[in-house]
Amino acid sequence: MRKSTCSMSTRAPMRISRSWTASTGILRSDGCGMACRAAQPPSLSFRGSRTSTAAVRRATDVTGIRQTRGMPKLASDARVRAARLDAHGLRSGLPSVTAAVTRLGAIQAQDFTAAKWVIGARVPGSVAADVDAAIASREIVRSWPMRGTLHLLPTTSLRPILSITGPRELQRAATRHRQLELDDGVYRSARAVAETELAGGASRSRDELQAAWNAAGIETAGQRGYHLIWWLANDAVVCWGPTEARGQRLVLLDEWAPDKAPHTDRDQTLAAMFVAYVTGHGPATVRDFAWWSGLTLGDARVGLLTAGDAVTPFDDERFVAADAGWPADAHSDTPRVRSRLALAAFDEYFLGYADRTAVCDPAHATSVVPGANGVFQPILVSSGRVVGTWKRTPGRGAQAVTLSGFDATSAIEASAYRRAFGEWTRFWGLELGEITARA
Repeated sequence: MRKSTCSMSTRAPMRISRSWTASTGILRSDGCGMACRAAQPPSLSFRGSRTSTAAVRRATDVTGIRQTRGMPKLASDARVRAARLDAHGLRSGLPSVTAAVTRLGAIQAQDFTAAKWVIGARVPGSVAADVDAAIASREIVRSWPMRGTLHLLPTTSLRPILSITGPRELQRAATRHRQLELDDGVYRSARAVAETELAGGASRSRDELQAAWNAAGIETAGQRGYHLIWWLANDAVVCWGPTEARGQRLVLLDEWAPDKAPHTDRDQTLAAMFVAYVTGHGPATVRDFAWWSGLTLGDARVGLLTAGDAVTPFDDERFVAADAGWPADAHSDTPRVRSRLALAAFDEYFLGYADRTAVCDPAHATSVVPGANGVFQPILVSSGRVVGTWKRTPGRGAQAVTLSGFDATSAIEASAYRRAFGEWTRFWGLELGEITARA
């Protein structure tokens, strides 16, 4: 099992080929683009991992590579899917909630219930209470670290990521804050009230904190309350803490999870983010990482270069963690254990990329995100390919589910997913009822 705890070290820079640099835009033969430093960049190394010639050969000697004259060499979609299933922990599973969150780097979690099953699908035998326990033990935390959206992530990662993304997200929100008449003075007043309310290990629900602001003369109507909480979180003042029946309670980040980690510079943090991303999402491109993190392509390229040999090319555009292992049956059409998966809405397997075509036919992507409204549906996966969506049927008693294939060519056999939905109902403490498939 790969370990994803990382430490900074000085490692040899990644070897950069002309075809690779042309496809990523990091270094161009005409002298434009980012220059490659002659000095060794600091990079990340994972405990228990060694980057060797054999490891690089395993990563770059990829079967199924396709090439068009003058175009970069790209691995086949089948090879990409097989490697991503392994990176996501969906082929053989991960040992714990914290291991799953650490492997993925961060999990989109505005839908808290869906985020729990994103984890549960990767940790065989786990239950929903295990996620609550990992939050209570401060191993993972829920906040707004990227893209202005709630995520679950390792607690130790939150501050370093916010040091880069927080100012950028606040700048993006400046127009909306002006519309809501939220300025620095209002923020300082709201922060003072929040720190008083939450001091000494106290926690407050969203409604309770907003009531305290209203009592202090700080209006929270019209999304002002939400944006004040979001601002405090992006400024590393508050985060979501203890879970309760309807969600979580707000706490002071410095009290909930005191900052004990050594501080790293900006480039090192970008490298840590890039390595964490490709560890749990690879093979992935620089553009995929930029989309996922909400950072610029320039920052994404700095992260790649600073990571050095902690990452390695998978093909001319995609990268993986240097210590990634490759499944022997990458091209087999024979279903493996857990080859049929019932994944959550907003699951990182589909959501976590700018380009999702390797796992889902573009013609069917709108079925996963109807109307391009940002609301992702739960997905069905067969041997790495997204082949449909599913939904639970409201009601008491045994939990029934309905499966919807994208078209006649991806017809769904309900019986093939009984094991997957058995894991899902066990995770939630439910009884599995009828599984109905429709075209």
